[in-house]
Formats: sequence, C-alpha cells, structure tokens
Amino acid sequence: MGKAKRRQHRTPVQTPAPRRPDSGFPRTGFPWTISAVLFLTTLLIYAPVSRFDFVNFDDPDYVTRNAHVLRGLTTDGVSWAFTSGEAANWFPLTRLSHLLDVQLFGLDAGFHHLVSVFIHALATMFLFAFLYRATAARWPSAFVALLFALHPLHVESVAWISERKDVLCAFFWFLSLWGYVRYTEKKSTGRFLFALLAFVLGLLSKPMIVTLPFVLLLLDIWPLRRALDRSVLLEKMPFFALTSIAAAVTYRVQQGSGAVQTAEIFPFALRIENAVLSYVTYVGEMVWPAGLAVYYPYPSSIAAWKFGAAGALLVGVSIAVVRYFRECPYLAVGWFWYLGTLVPVIGLVQVGAQAHADRYTYVPSIGLCIMVAWGAADLLKRRPSAKVALAGAAAVVCLSSAVLCEAQIQYWKSSEMLFRHAVDVTDRNFLAHYDLGIAVSTIPGRLPEAISEYQAALRIEPNSDRVHTDLGNALAQTGRLAEAIAEYREAVRISPNSPIPHVDLANALASDPAHLAETIAEYETALRLKPDYVQGHINLGALLASTGQMDEAIPHFQAALKIDPNSAEAHANLGMALAGLPGRTAEAIAQLQEALRIQPDPRIQQMLDRLRAAIADH
Repeated sequence: MGKAKRRQHRTPVQTPAPRRPDSGFPRTGFPWTISAVLFLTTLLIYAPVSRFDFVNFDDPDYVTRNAHVLRGLTTDGVSWAFTSGEAANWFPLTRLSHLLDVQLFGLDAGFHHLVSVFIHALATMFLFAFLYRATAARWPSAFVALLFALHPLHVESVAWISERKDVLCAFFWFLSLWGYVRYTEKKSTGRFLFALLAFVLGLLSKPMIVTLPFVLLLLDIWPLRRALDRSVLLEKMPFFALTSIAAAVTYRVQQGSGAVQTAEIFPFALRIENAVLSYVTYVGEMVWPAGLAVYYPYPSSIAAWKFGAAGALLVGVSIAVVRYFRECPYLAVGWFWYLGTLVPVIGLVQVGAQAHADRYTYVPSIGLCIMVAWGAADLLKRRPSAKVALAGAAAVVCLSSAVLCEAQIQYWKSSEMLFRHAVDVTDRNFLAHYDLGIAVSTIPGRLPEAISEYQAALRIEPNSDRVHTDLGNALAQTGRLAEAIAEYREAVRISPNSPIPHVDLANALASDPAHLAETIAEYETALRLKPDYVQGHINLGALLASTGQMDEAIPHFQAALKIDPNSAEAHANLGMALAGLPGRTAEAIAQLQEALRIQPDPRIQQMLDRLRAAIADH
C-alpha cells in the first residue's frame, strides 16, 4: 500500500525536446529526396522567366544602362561594386553578381533571370535544411520551404532582375542559420565562423539581413531550447556589431542619395499608421494573394478605424502568442520572426515612395508559415484522426500557391504587362501609369497611347518634371511641337535645377532660328547644372556648328569625348566640324574613322568617302 502511494507521487516524466541530429550532415538521416523535389519544382515553376525581358523599373539603373555593369567583370568594375552607392544602395556582392552575369551572358535577359531563379531554388533547399536540422520535423519543414519557394507574394523578388539582392541575401541568411544550428550541436570556432561569414556575405548582398541576430535569439528559445545565459548572449555580439556597422553605412548611403524621404513628404505620424497597416496587409496578402502589384502608392491619409483595427489585431496576436508560449512556443517565435524581420523595411525610415512592397515579405513571411506548419503538426499530435484532413488542406494550399505563383510570374514578362496589371489592380497609381507610358512609347505606332498614360499620371501628380519631360518628348515625336515646348517649359518651372528638361527644351527650340539665343541659353544652363552632360555638349556643339561657329562648337565635342571617349556621335560631329576648317582634313578623317570603328553608320561613311575623294582630287 505504501509503495503504491509513493508511486502516485513520482515526478511526471518530461516530454523530450524534438530530436535533432547529433553532428555533421548525416548522409542517411537527411531527406535528400524532399530537398531535390523542392529544388526541381522551384526551377520548373519559374522556368518561363527564361523568355522574359528586362523591365524599365530599376533594371536600367542596375544593369541595362549602367556603364560599369555593361563592361562586365573588370578590375575597375570590382572596385566600383565595393565603393558605389548608386541607386541609394550599398550591396557590393549583388553588384558583382550583375557584373558576372554580363561577363558571361551579355544582355541576354533570360540568363539573368535564370541565375536569380537558381539562387532562389538553392535558398529554398537551405531553408528546408535549416528547419529540418533544427527540429527534425520533416513535413512541417518541407511545407514552409515550399511556400517560401512558390508563394505568389515572392514572385517579385525572383522574377525581377533588380531584386537579385533579395535572393542572394536570403540564400546567405538560411546558410547562416543552418551553420548556426550546427554550431549549437557541437561548438567549434570553425562552425561559428562559418555562420558569421555567411552573415557577412548576406550583408554584402542586402542590408535587410541586419535582423538575423534577433532571429538567432528566437531560435535559441525554440526550437533549440537553449538557456539565454551570458555566454549565449555574448556569442551574438559579433553579429550585432556587424549589424550596427551595416545599418549605419546603409542609412548614410540612402540619405546621401536623397532616397530617405523627409517628414514634409511623409509625416512621421502617417508613417506609423502606414507601418501598422502594412503589417496586417502583408498577413492578408499571404492568406489571399490577389491584386498583387509591383508598386503600391503611398496613401495621403489613413482612416482612424483602419489604424485602430490593425493596431488592435497586432497587439491581440502578440498577447495571445505570449500567453500560450509554454504550450506552443513556435507561435511566439514565428510571430516575432515576422514582426522583427520586417522592421528595416516597414517604413518608419521611409526609403522610396511606396506604401509597401511584396518583396519585403520574402524572408519575414517564413515566420507566419512556421506558425501554420507547426500549429498543424501540434494539432495532429492531439487529434491523430485529423491526419487526412490536414494532409488534404496542406496539399490544397501548396497546389493553389503553385498555380497562383505561375500566374503571377506571367505579369513580369514585359514592362507593359507588369505596369498595365498594376494600373488594373490599384487606384491612382502615378508610377504605374508613367512606366506604362514609357513601355508603350518604345513600340512603333503606340505614341498616342503613351501620351494618354503620361497625361493620366499627371492628373494624379501634376508636379512631376519627369512626366512633363517625357510627355513633351512623345508630343514632339508626333509633330505636336508647340505642345511639347509647353511641357518642357512646365518641367523647367517645376525643377529648374534639373538639366534634362533644359536640354529637351533646347532641342525643341532649335528647329526655329528665331529662338537661337534662347536655345543656346538653355543648353548652357544644362551644362552649368551638369558639366559632364555628354549629350548637352554634343547638341550645343552641333547647333553652333550649324550656324558656322566652328571655333565655338569644337570645344564642346572635345569636352564630350573627354567625358566619354567612346561616343561615336561626338567623334562624328567633331570630324564634320574639323572638315569645315582649312588644313584640318586629316584630323577630320581620323575622327570619322574612330566614329565608324565604334558604331558603323552609312552617313558617316559617305562623309568620310567625300573627304577622301576631295583629298585625291586636290
């Protein structure tokens, strides 16, 4: 009797933490088949991008019109990659990847796309490897990795060549997490340095990875179940130190480029409201990914009830996951993964003019997927009879995601499709109308449509000097010169310190001799604002040459060549100007020959033949 009583008071047996592999990367324990299926499925779904072109949104800045990138992988290019703050960013490893792409594939957009897809597929594999290594939970890990690979919200990061930084950063992010889990299994300097090096490479790809040390702390809580003692906190110090340096460099680059918006443009109170609403918006788009667009306009105001409801939802979920932490720690870890990793791009420091962006969810959404995947696994443990229902639901979710992903990918086929879709699914989208106008303006016979899109953009944002300038260009090409001049004058009024409208206005005025003085003055203003404006020098030189002012024209052509020695137009104009001066025919021939070497042109060849014939006759 006494013995039985003592047995009743024994301490309950503790449920062991999920098994994790002991050390190394087990050849038999790791589900290589699942990993291979994830990799190949990702490649298959994204295969259509091999036929896609570059788009006219950021791709010109990063690749197609970037003089450094167009030269391929050179010593100067590598130096530029590590020192450049162009496009308001510092990500040298991403720039190196673009240099290498051009070196290998030129401007074949399909191969550029496929490189991004390949990196995305590798990132998917390492996400699965990290989750499985940390939890030994095969199917929840596979579910999260598949949603990461094929969720339509992530198409922007993969199908947009300019977002190479996203896929590279994620790859090194998951590589670092995988290395960190291996380090916690068996501590060694080599394993720690591996995780730290992967983090550094991620920082060199995109600074959004600065939140990784915070994620490491979450993983220590679950699933690694490490005590957060002094040693565990100290080992994160190198990560946090690098985070501080990267954050400071990024802010300085973005502020120096003018990308950080001022409080006058976006008041801080509005930023807070938009940030809170964006957190909820992203959750909604994860659950129901409809109406996704490349650009979402920033709201002028947000209804108080929307802000209040969104704030209440965020606070309510946060309280709930903390309340149930002991029973379901994965809920808190997943939720705070989502909240924390979005902080750098949630808009409190506003960079750009978008309200939110699909690409910002690329890594943060994993936290939400963890909540769902391990929540389902936990439910299955408690109710084994729900196995068929849960498996069916997971299959439906994965299949739906793949179908929607494939459909979303198609919008990235061309700039026209991308921005027409954005116009269709958003309201008052200034940028979508403008970039759609740019896209169709390059297609023969569609300038009237481009004019219509520019005008739609101006109805939303009437003070855009860029749109007035491009509208003027389209009007000029259709013969509506007076209207074009009016648009150029408006652009100059709005932005008097921008050189491009001055040059375009001068180009339009140059056709009327009565405006000669004003034309010259506009060119000179543009060159004062931008002394290295090659086209400004060439156009002013050509105008002066056409009026017989050769001595004044030649220095402008020479200035253009000093800035850009490979300008065929400048060589040709200099050659024709020298041909009109006595005793300088040999110089003229040399310039025309150089122009032909750079860019063959029948007109230049005819001029060169005439000069040679004249010398022969003489």
